[in-house]
Amino acid sequence: MTHLRKMMLEELQRRNYAQHTTRSYIHTVEDFARRFNCPPDRLGPRHIREYQAELFQKRNLSPGTVAVRLAALRFFYSKTLKKGWSIAETPIRKGPIACQRSSAKKKLLNSSRRPPLPSIARC
Repeated sequence: MTHLRKMMLEELQRRNYAQHTTRSYIHTVEDFARRFNCPPDRLGPRHIREYQAELFQKRNLSPGTVAVRLAALRFFYSKTLKKGWSIAETPIRKGPIACQRSSAKKKLLNSSRRPPLPSIARC
């Protein structure tokens, strides 16, 4: 285990991050370093922007997945290495709004509903 990995793992555990999140964050930093074939502490904002662009363009990841990857890198740089992190340098592309449905789906939903029950006359 490298020194940086051990430092990050200790920070994640000290802050009581979930086991799944810890694995995901460690994997992301490993992938980032592997992409540039360089230790992550020697990479900077230019590399992060390039990595972010690659996640969207070449790997076709969703905006939510890229946001998680950037959160992992932000944690690594800001909490583990105690370096500054500017969110303005790595804006997250917004994805489609989940609540918007196509008219075909709306029609299907409306047609599959049960008809209203007849009202009961009260005396």
